Amino acid sequence: MLRVGIILYPGFQVMNLAVTTVFEFANLTTDEPLYEVALLSEHGGPVATSSGFAVLTQPFDDSRFDTILVVGDNFVEPAPPAVIAFLREAGTTARRIGATCTGAFQLAEAGLLDGRRATTHWFHAAALQRTHPRLKLDEDRIFIVDGPVWTSAGMTACIDLALALVEHDTSAEIARRVARKLVVYHRRSGGQSQFSALLDLEPKSDRIQTALTYAQQHLKTDLSVEDLAKAAHLSPRQFSRAFREETGQTPAKAIEHLRVEAARLMLESGRHGVDVVARDTGFGDRERMRRAFLRAFGQPPQAIQRMVQGSGA
Repeated sequence: MLRVGIILYPGFQVMNLAVTTVFEFANLTTDEPLYEVALLSEHGGPVATSSGFAVLTQPFDDSRFDTILVVGDNFVEPAPPAVIAFLREAGTTARRIGATCTGAFQLAEAGLLDGRRATTHWFHAAALQRTHPRLKLDEDRIFIVDGPVWTSAGMTACIDLALALVEHDTSAEIARRVARKLVVYHRRSGGQSQFSALLDLEPKSDRIQTALTYAQQHLKTDLSVEDLAKAAHLSPRQFSRAFREETGQTPAKAIEHLRVEAARLMLESGRHGVDVVARDTGFGDRERMRRAFLRAFGQPPQAIQRMVQGSGA
C-alpha cells in the first residue's frame, strides 16, 4: 500500500482535499486498498480551512511516505520553519513530492523547485516567479511533472493531478474508472490550458464587445477585420487598433481563440466528428483546426475525443 501524506496549514483552500476522494475511489477499484492517506500538520489536531470549518490532522513525525503533497491557500503566506524542514526531509525520503495550487510556494521555499519546471494557480504565478526566480514557471499548465516533483494549478486542477498520480501508480484503466465515479474527464492533459481563452477577452468598450458578440454568432463565416469593424461601427484601422488596446490581442488571434473554444465544447459533447466541428466553427478543415488546438492546448482535437470516450460521456 502506498502512503500519501497531505500537508495542511491554517486557512488552506478546502477544494484541495478533493485529492483524497481520488485516492479513496482508487481504493474501491481493487480487492486490496492501493493508498493510505494521512492528513498532516505541524502540531496535529484540528486545522481550520478557508471555509471556516476544521479538519483533523496528525502531527509531523518520522513516518515515511511514498508521496507528499502540500496544499494551497487563498493568500500566500510564508510557511512555518517546521513545514519547510519537513518538506526538505521528504524531498530526500519520499518517492515523489508535489503541490496543489499555491502549495508550490512552499516547495519553492524549501528549494525543491530550483531548476525545475512548475506551475501554480494563474493568479499567483507572477508572484511565484518573482520570489523564486530559480524555478522554471509555466503558468498556463494544469499540472507539470518534473522528475519526482509534481505541481498543479489551482482549484479543480488538483483532481487532474491526483488522477495522473493514480494512473502513474496503476494503469490508465483504473484512473479512468475513478474519473467516471467522480464524473470528470479522464483526464485533462497536463499540457492543457488552465482556463478558457475567452477569459482573456475583456474589452472595455461596448463597441469591441459588440464585435466579439458578432464573431461568436458568426464563427462559421470567414470573419474578416472588415466584418468585425462594421459590427463595431469603426473603420478597419480604428477597429484593429482599439481591439488590440482593449484585449491585448489581434482580431485574428482572438477569433482563433473563440473558434478553438467553440470547437472544444462541441467535441466535449461527444455528438460531433472532427470534420463537422472544423466546418461549423469556421476552421474549414481538420488540419487547420489541429494546428490551432496544438497552439491553445498542446494537444490535437482527437485528444479531447479520447478523453470524452474514456470518461464514458
